Amino acid sequence: MKSVEIIGYKRANLGKTEAKRLRAEGMVPGVLYGGEEQIHFYAPMILFRELVYTDEAHFINLNVEGQIFEAILQDIQFHPVSEMIVHVDFLQLFRGTKIKMNIPVHPVGTPPGIQQGGKLIKKLRFLTVKALPKDMPEHINIDVSKLGLGKSVKVGDVPAENFEVLNNPLVTIMGIEIPRALRGKSIEGEEEEGEEGEGSEEAAEAPAEG
Repeated sequence: MKSVEIIGYKRANLGKTEAKRLRAEGMVPGVLYGGEEQIHFYAPMILFRELVYTDEAHFINLNVEGQIFEAILQDIQFHPVSEMIVHVDFLQLFRGTKIKMNIPVHPVGTPPGIQQGGKLIKKLRFLTVKALPKDMPEHINIDVSKLGLGKSVKVGDVPAENFEVLNNPLVTIMGIEIPRALRGKSIEGEEEEGEEGEGSEEAAEAPAEG
């Protein structure tokens, strides 16, 4: 898995006023935990673009005033209006210890259902994966090449060789949605068949009543 370098600086003050000042200067307050001690830091917001606005998972090389830590993104908070990053939590990574990460899913192939008028709908953007760092994938390919109208791929259908998927196996990852126009035709067809069936039943019953 690729790594993103974040260059940070130790925070002397941890109050809300100081955090607000840092954000006004284009900095993101953060904390690294999971090691011997928590490390509070701040880093330029521009460095987080490659980490946050991507469809691949990344490890983090956090450089805090010369100290290098391997980490993963554990949590990130955004401002509800401006969507500016307001805080990040990093979890220190140790190569011999399994970790949990949210890994993006990528559809692979052209579903027949799209050619039939359907639309590919992604229900989950990420799968929660547990694995050793060396086995953690950057993304997970989901084969949709055989999906017809109304068909889907569930979590339990994903082959997992060196990692464990923690999501419920019955949950749908992505599938082919049937357009409303096609659903309407299907319903009309069922109604017509139902009316014909009722008529034939009445015809069959008529001689018996006579």
